[in-house]
Formats: sequence, structure tokens, C-alpha cells
Amino acid sequence: MPSTLAVIPARHASSRLPAKPLALIAGRPMVEWVLRRTESSGVFDRVVVATDHDEIAAVVDRLGGQAVMTSADCQTGTDRVADAARQFPDAEIVANVQGDQPFVDPEMLRALVAPYLAGDSPDMTTVATRFGDQAQFEGPSAVKVIRDAQQNAIYFSRSVIPHGSTFDSGESLHHLGLYAFREPFLQEFCQLPQTPLELRESLEQLRALEHGRSIRVTEVTRPVIEVNTAEELELANTIAARDGLSVDA
Repeated sequence: MPSTLAVIPARHASSRLPAKPLALIAGRPMVEWVLRRTESSGVFDRVVVATDHDEIAAVVDRLGGQAVMTSADCQTGTDRVADAARQFPDAEIVANVQGDQPFVDPEMLRALVAPYLAGDSPDMTTVATRFGDQAQFEGPSAVKVIRDAQQNAIYFSRSVIPHGSTFDSGESLHHLGLYAFREPFLQEFCQLPQTPLELRESLEQLRALEHGRSIRVTEVTRPVIEVNTAEELELANTIAARDGLSVDA
């Protein structure tokens, strides 16, 4: 079996929610939610938090986790994941587990690496789910993905794709921003020039497709919220209280 590494990028200087990884959900910092849920999934051989800030690293250390200091010059979360992965040369598969998805669950993480564990070798993998309603499907904040017969991504867009489809047609899925890479391609990806469609859609995964690389998309049963604003943080606290959620999934 290939060795697997999960990297949780945790940047302190978020413009919409400063110190986001340390924001409290049910009294626990968001980085702890992601760390504990990723660890308890049993999917990865190693789980680390990649950060450029001493305060975040200190919190992770107090939690008994492993923090990896990365360059402050990293432009994206993927760049930070690649920077951290270089410190673990034995890792064959590297997952980018988003630090702003506190309710990530084992199903998603297993689906993310399942193609590699089954012996396949796409350049990248990701996950997606069905849309909840037409309004979500039509909104630009919900990224759409369409797949080919081998479940590889054909295209990602903020617009409705394909033309004339509806949220319940199954032709298009709601892309969830978790990624895994073959480690050599992760390093290569961060060196590839940005591409026209990537810039048009503001979706960096299109860089891989425009350079002719493969992204396997596995369907999961439900979405996970991202916390990028104070309003989304309030919603996360409401969900945690309502559903009795814990950091250990």
C-alpha cells in the first residue's frame, strides 16, 4: 500500500476571518476539529498541520499534534501543502485536507484516497456530492464538476454545467475542496504556470486539466461546510450544538 500523508494548511492571515484556524467552534479551535477528525479517520499514515505562524504551531503542539513550519511566501494552500510534504520524502500520496472544513468526516477522507489504495494512479483525486437545491446549483460559490465515464473530471466551473442541466439531474456534482496528489505531481503542479481557464474561473484545479493531467472525482453522500467568514463561524457553532458534534467525529 502506498504511504499516505495528510497535510492541513493553516494560515493565520485570513482577510475575511483573521486567525481563522484558532477560531472557536463549541469551545475548541477550528484547527483542532480538522486535526482530530483527520487523525481519527484512520486513513493516513501521518497527519500534520502546515502553518507559517508560531501561535498556530504552539496550539497544535499543545494538542499533541505535529506542526510543520512552512514559508510565509506560500501563495496558496496547495503551495503550503507541497512545502510541508518536502519534509516527508517517504510520502507517496499527499492529501490537502482543508483547514476551514471543521466537520470533514471519514467517508470523505476514505473516498479521497480510495483510487490510490485500489491500485489506480490518477495525478490527483477529489470528492464531490449531489446539490441540495436549484438555488445552490445556480450560485457561483458552489463549484460544479462534470466527469467522464471513468469518473475523471472533464471540467470545473462556477457556472451551470452542462447547459440546461438541473441540480437533480446527476450530470453535474457539487465539488468539495479536498485533494490528494501523487507526491511527484504535487511538486510539479506548484511549478506549472497558471492557465487561462484557471484564471477565468478562479479555480486552481483547472491548471491540472489544462496541462493534460487527470483528476479522479469520487462521489460522497453529503457536503461539508467551509468556514471563511464570521457568519459561517456562527453557523458552524450552531450546527455543532444542534447535532451534538465533537472533534473526534
